[in-house]
Amino acid sequence: MSDVVTDASLISSFEGPLKKARRIVVKVGSSLVTNEGRGLDEQAIGQWSQELAALVKEGRELIMVSSGAIAEGMKRLGWVVRPKEVNELQAAAAVGQMGLVQMYERKLRECGVRSAQVLLTHADLSDRERYLNARSTLLTLLKLGVVPVINENDTVVNDEIKFGDNDTLGALVANLVEADALVILTDQKGLFTADPRRNPSAQFVHQARAGDPQLEVMAGGAGSGIGTGGMITKILAAKRAAGSGASTVIAWGQEPNVLQRLCQGEPIGTCLMANTGKSQARKRWMADHLKLLGAVVVDDGAVGKLVGEGKSLLPIGMTSVVGDFSRGDVIAVRSAEGREVARGLANYASSEARLLCRKSSVEFERLLGYVAEHEMIHRDNLVLTRA
Repeated sequence: MSDVVTDASLISSFEGPLKKARRIVVKVGSSLVTNEGRGLDEQAIGQWSQELAALVKEGRELIMVSSGAIAEGMKRLGWVVRPKEVNELQAAAAVGQMGLVQMYERKLRECGVRSAQVLLTHADLSDRERYLNARSTLLTLLKLGVVPVINENDTVVNDEIKFGDNDTLGALVANLVEADALVILTDQKGLFTADPRRNPSAQFVHQARAGDPQLEVMAGGAGSGIGTGGMITKILAAKRAAGSGASTVIAWGQEPNVLQRLCQGEPIGTCLMANTGKSQARKRWMADHLKLLGAVVVDDGAVGKLVGEGKSLLPIGMTSVVGDFSRGDVIAVRSAEGREVARGLANYASSEARLLCRKSSVEFERLLGYVAEHEMIHRDNLVLTRA
């Protein structure tokens, strides 16, 4: 889709990106979580928790990226104006994070769903090994039916290494776990063609293509005094999420049952569609690695498992290792005849992989002293290059 859609009648049959989405990242802003800075909004968090729990029980995987730690800390410390000093902001985050995570844990537990706190920094997602560790942890939590509640680790970062806002963090988490969709809940209905407070002829944008340059022109302006973002950060977050194939919905966070209605296909808010699906985006990214650092050679049985059954690559099917690569590098998978059949992210460095050839997972700890993953390349991180 290339055009901005402002006519609601043109989307009457539109089902939205969440109806078939299995893995969804939901981001909520500070003004919503803290009721415009007055303290944690227990009713709102309880409502979102009910919706998250209902969707988990449907078999979907949900991640909540929640702002609010600094705003809650300000309230607990009696500060009316958001401080500018980094050490004061970090102190407020440390105080507020306690209440924030306790509220989510209690509300989700009341709905019969377990939760986990995950604090991330830019370094966690820029370093190859830490990125894979964070991804592995989040995917394990989702597999267990746990709802991760994620925030930036404000207590240990500074302005030079911050994500900048939790809209960006939400998009990066969507990329990290290869989510099907990103939902950004805000205090606005969605995106307008201009600021409706200043331009009475501004039209609501129901649908557009993520990354369309027109959107950035429409979305100028700062956020509230409580948060740090604005509509522009949400537009840029949608563009970033689209890079891994995730579409984004920007919607009013107080819309009744907003998450469940979106997942039923109701067109709420502004939907910014990704150009390509998740699998196509992943394959394109893998294919862009023209110069691979190494490869593993596998037997015919492993080729059959990869190509015919869509399985992960296990070390027991590997016969040799070529090149020098690190954990997280994209490597080739070659048949005994030397033909590339797949490529993907290595869970082990080349030196470790050589020790694991022809070995079952029960031997990993004896050989390496630890077990990172049971697979050399997990099927979620692998694309076939020969059908």
